[in-house]
Amino acid sequence: MESVARWVDGLAFEGTFSTGHTLRMDASVEQGGQDSGPRPIELLLVGLAGCTGMDVLAILKRKKQEVTALSVAVSGERRKAQPNIFTKLRVTYEVTGRSIDAEAVRQAVHLSEDKYCSVAAMLRCAAPISREIRITEAKG
Repeated sequence: MESVARWVDGLAFEGTFSTGHTLRMDASVEQGGQDSGPRPIELLLVGLAGCTGMDVLAILKRKKQEVTALSVAVSGERRKAQPNIFTKLRVTYEVTGRSIDAEAVRQAVHLSEDKYCSVAAMLRCAAPISREIRITEAKG
């Protein structure tokens, strides 16, 4: 697996992934960029959200849970000194569905965070990860 970031202009880079997908990254205007894409540090958070979200959804489907929506939000606190690494991460899972079993969701989250999600395993080496789970009954 390999990814490459190529300078576009200003502080913007286009990342190319081994899958062939591309993504533009940029710095904020205050940092000298044009704000034309996400910051690289933000990609770590969305990578964690996507990784654990895919795991949780796949596990819940295997458990025959009728999920109608899933949102995974990741927030991070960073230290003030350079480099501004994450010191704490918080993952909030919002599962919506019909007759969702809370224990099935708890198990799915646990399996993802502790066994399957490579991104969580890597980031946990740098900062503790806490979680919150919210379950909502689907309307209609």
